[in-house]
Amino acid sequence: MLGLIVTAAALVGGFVVSRDFVRRRLRYVDAVKKPSAPLIAGAAAAAVALPIAFLPVVTVATALALGVGVAGGVASGRNAPHDTP
Repeated sequence: MLGLIVTAAALVGGFVVSRDFVRRRLRYVDAVKKPSAPLIAGAAAAAVALPIAFLPVVTVATALALGVGVAGGVASGRNAPHDTP
């Protein structure tokens, strides 16, 4: 049960953090507009989290959920309307 909660937190946390980062910091970066940007960001996040999968609570599914969350957040953040200061 604890593993499921950690996996869900990784999915939602990866989504929210990456979406906000793309909205705030990467709004003028052209590379984020490419169709492959969410896939690259998600794969990189999963690859970074994969070595942590040796911990008892964190599994490979948690690393993959983080990658999916980051990919979704990048895709959502790049399509969001930009606030004008």
